[in-house]
Amino acid sequence: MKRRMIVNSFSLSLLLVVFASVVPAIHGQSKDSAHVAGLLSEAKTEAVQLKFDANELKSFTRSQLSWKSHASKVTEIKEHVNKSGELLTQMMNAKSEGSPWQQQAIERIQPLLKDLADTVESTIDNLNKHPEHLMTSPYKAYAESNAALAENLVQVISDYVEYGKAKNKSEELADRLEVPGN
Repeated sequence: MKRRMIVNSFSLSLLLVVFASVVPAIHGQSKDSAHVAGLLSEAKTEAVQLKFDANELKSFTRSQLSWKSHASKVTEIKEHVNKSGELLTQMMNAKSEGSPWQQQAIERIQPLLKDLADTVESTIDNLNKHPEHLMTSPYKAYAESNAALAENLVQVISDYVEYGKAKNKSEELADRLEVPGN
């Protein structure tokens, strides 16, 4: 009888181990990816710089700076957008290893960055075609759109990065306190 209890106990333990590893996958509660978290942090840093430059370009529309100054700033913005695009590509490639909230972050960043890239491209086209019209409505609207979209991008990425940090801190505390269910 004792032998049977040991076998049943062992079987039950094995079943619990298997079940414990399957349940998180069923509910999508996979562990956060450190790689994706790092890419999100890099994207935040790049987006903050992008926002700064986009706001600076916006301020240029209220000054008498030359078209060369505008072109130089737009080139910096374009470089930040391109770098952000490279980071997004890396995130898309690593998306499957990310937790559900990280996958959601990537999905939300993608259209924002595309909109920003389109607006920057329109800004460049406008500047190339009409370098003498830096104080006109179309160019000012492009500069304002760049700044607004960059602000939006920074906010979304920052919120997800902060969520990840808070989630990790909460999980660390739960482990340290041995809170049930973790």
